[in-house]
Amino acid sequence: MYMWFTVLAGLAILLFAFLKSLFPYFSEDCAYILRSLKLGVRLVKYKKVKPFYSIVDRFLDVVKKDPRKIFLHFEGREFSYGDVDKQSNKVARALQAEAGLKEGDSVALFLANEPSYVWTWLGLAKLGCPAALLNFNIRSKSLLHCFSCCGAKVLIASPELLDAVEEVLPTLREQGITVFVLSDACSIQGINALSEKISQASDQPLPRDVRANINIRSTALYIYTSGTTGLPKAAVVTHERIWAASFVQAACGVTAEDIFYINLPLYHSAGFLIGMVGGIERGMTIFLRRKFSASQFWDDCRKYNVTVVQYIGETMRYLCNTPKKDNDKNHKVRFAIGNGVRTDIWSEFLNRFGDIQVKELYAATEGNIGFINYTSKIGAVGRVNFVHRFFFPYTLIKFDIEKEEPVRNSEGLCIEAARGETGLLVGKVTQRSPFVGYAGNKQQTEKKRLHDVLKKGDLYFNTGDLLRVDDENFVYFQDRVGDTFRWKGENVATSEVADILTMAQCISEANVYGVKVEGHEGRIGMAAIILKEGEDFDCSDTYKQVVNYLPAYARPRFIRIQPCLEMTGTFKMKKVKLVEEGFNPAQITDPLYFLDAEKKVFVPMTEEIYRAIAVREIKL
Repeated sequence: MYMWFTVLAGLAILLFAFLKSLFPYFSEDCAYILRSLKLGVRLVKYKKVKPFYSIVDRFLDVVKKDPRKIFLHFEGREFSYGDVDKQSNKVARALQAEAGLKEGDSVALFLANEPSYVWTWLGLAKLGCPAALLNFNIRSKSLLHCFSCCGAKVLIASPELLDAVEEVLPTLREQGITVFVLSDACSIQGINALSEKISQASDQPLPRDVRANINIRSTALYIYTSGTTGLPKAAVVTHERIWAASFVQAACGVTAEDIFYINLPLYHSAGFLIGMVGGIERGMTIFLRRKFSASQFWDDCRKYNVTVVQYIGETMRYLCNTPKKDNDKNHKVRFAIGNGVRTDIWSEFLNRFGDIQVKELYAATEGNIGFINYTSKIGAVGRVNFVHRFFFPYTLIKFDIEKEEPVRNSEGLCIEAARGETGLLVGKVTQRSPFVGYAGNKQQTEKKRLHDVLKKGDLYFNTGDLLRVDDENFVYFQDRVGDTFRWKGENVATSEVADILTMAQCISEANVYGVKVEGHEGRIGMAAIILKEGEDFDCSDTYKQVVNYLPAYARPRFIRIQPCLEMTGTFKMKKVKLVEEGFNPAQITDPLYFLDAEKKVFVPMTEEIYRAIAVREIKL
């Protein structure tokens, strides 16, 4: 009998070796497919079980199992799962009493990265209240827009963001909005201090029936994404989407014993859904930081025994640009999960910081299709496998960059891109992979819907992204299309920037676009403008408009003055040629200007400045 077991074991090993030679990623494919199927079974179960089992119920189960386990490390303080549970109960009860909140009421969170963000959201979730996660960089018109489109009647802000709230307070008061600040006192009329009310509230559990009508398709969050409207769009995130995003860590092999490092903003889906909510799903410990610091990153990881980190492309570049140290590989980090890293930076990161499995992702907050590079193959954002494609159908279609539209055949159907050819990624809209859209913006929701793709009557989600699949089934991100570019890990809407530029007294029209800068991820903002008749370019006034109304990542660093703006036949501003020409003064005859952050003014763009940017003497 023993001999037969030995023979069978030997044959199994030979079979595996044979399959491995034919299919180099066979074992990784099998492991990922198995994990995905298990997670899929869980999601189906959550869809059917009654009462609905939400991520809050998962949190409460972790609390029940081990209330003393550390949930959050933050600035030298520790908060256990039990601590956060009780604090979120107090928040929920205080908001019930002070704002009369009930199931279904939307609340906007205008908060910095801090533990209060986590327990305030949990408190709202326990009440069955959707939360709108406002970007703390936005101001004025954008802030009001983001607040109003989610239908919220309550705004909760951090003390350090009071200036931004006070700027729009008259409008909020006109609309009958209740505004709270997380502090013990506030001298501004119309803004209510909430911290003392929270401290006096009961920490006893809330009855489950206060959120009895919440189901898997209920709205849980509004997360904002920039688009062609010129203002951020509120992507509707359902409880189903929360569960799906929370599974990313599990799909990458993260366990409850891991310690997760979050330094990305919690108003982003990466930090909030994949990081924080994913940590709850795993029942793990999280190290939360206010903002990213390249110089302290690895010291934090060593001090808190971090095993999983998050990144965007810029994160890795900043880390690679820090001075080299003898202890660069002295850490316990085994996974890095994120998106947007360049191939050269990826290789440099691994060579310098050791054997870390980089799990590059492709996804969109509002999208219905995503990929995970579970093999850690450098440069890829994912891998095609039949199980994934069966449950979440998608395709790459030919796309006309100049016309900014899919190429269609004589029957009016889209044409699939060939293997190895760059194409527009579109995900089929089904019951299993829906596209919910944007709150209060039917027009932009419809623009993302693509009809008659492979057959008449079908419906796909248009990602707006160009991807490519190679001969080994690896997926590579190529570029974005349309009026949005990405800089410093943030999406920048060109129309919003153009609106701000035309507020300057001297500017008549502005065509905003992103240009590549050697050694940097994404594209930095540039604008071609035409001046009002009889006006000269006002360097100071334009600088003030840009700085006062736009976050740093959205500010155009280069201005090109033209006699007229080129338009397409359908009266859209042409950008392709402008993008290609970039900002090299040696190749452009039009007057060029550079936003000099130190001098606080736009200055004439010179070849000396151009060279300084190229060698990184000037930081962008």
